[in-house]
Amino acid sequence: MENSKGSDQQRVKNIQIAVRAEETLLRAKYPLLNHQNAIGMSILLLSLGGMIASGLGYYYGFIPAWLCIVISTLFASISHELEHDLIHRLYFRKNPLAHNFMMATVWLMRPSVVNPWYRRTIHFNHHKVSGTKEDLEERVLGNGLKFGLLRTIISLDGFLSISLQRKELNKMKLFNYLSFVLQGLPLAHLYIISFYGFLAFHGYDTIAPIAGLSMAYPEWLLEIMSVVNILAVVIILPNALRAFCLHNITAALHYYGDVDSLLKQCQVMNHWILAPINLFCFNFGSTHVIHHLVVSQPFYIRQMIAKPAHKVMKENGIRFNDFKSMLRANRFNKQDIDQANNEELPDIKAA
Repeated sequence: MENSKGSDQQRVKNIQIAVRAEETLLRAKYPLLNHQNAIGMSILLLSLGGMIASGLGYYYGFIPAWLCIVISTLFASISHELEHDLIHRLYFRKNPLAHNFMMATVWLMRPSVVNPWYRRTIHFNHHKVSGTKEDLEERVLGNGLKFGLLRTIISLDGFLSISLQRKELNKMKLFNYLSFVLQGLPLAHLYIISFYGFLAFHGYDTIAPIAGLSMAYPEWLLEIMSVVNILAVVIILPNALRAFCLHNITAALHYYGDVDSLLKQCQVMNHWILAPINLFCFNFGSTHVIHHLVVSQPFYIRQMIAKPAHKVMKENGIRFNDFKSMLRANRFNKQDIDQANNEELPDIKAA
């Protein structure tokens, strides 16, 4: 085991050296990349402007609802990458006002999640204990669960996830159900009420004529739904789509349970069949493993050096498109399948 770990450590070092060298060459070639704060703020404002423009385009009838949802999802996925960088203090580290402005703005663009200041706590914990039972960030998203109904439901919605897994998650040091729920105030709560209200109203509206139920809605409800319908296209459904894609790809690419080195924490998931999913989470499946190996790199640099990084990662043992890991409950090794199947997992009824 010692030799294996030593070998893993050397391979990790090989990858880190190569990735940092590629970044150095890139920054030397394009000096503009050294203005990291300005780049981060510019990307944020352009993404926010893009979401606002697509929303106004839909509201005034210039673009259809489906196109607005697609465009807004793309910009929301960028805001997630920005939040990720901000959590690691890659922008305006010495300027709290600008830094917290960016933190608040990326939360406004993605109101379905807990606030980014709390997310910093659970994300730092993720890097410390990735692939273990204490990795709250990934376990909330279904990492480590057997592929099936519960994992599918969990991937749809974060609130459902913590509610259905409450019994198991409460065993973790970092998790308290009520505290976790309160970390979403007020944006996540408004999002959840609007999202489920939208689904309930239109679900009833579809079923009522078939079932012979009343469709005499009060005027106040119709007025509320006219606002909710617009919000659904502009921000609610885009974030639901973004979260579905991100949750599934991140829960799939992280290994769980038998992770004993940095080399085994993640895989690269960039198969062509994943292109639609990666599109709506800003190529997360292809580049996230680079972040685990070099955490100080902004997301746009990861995208720019992905090709040479993938080459050196493949040469040093990082796995690519290991789809069977989902059938192993994200175990790295096949021999741990029985252990995964025998572990106590959340019971939907009990949770």
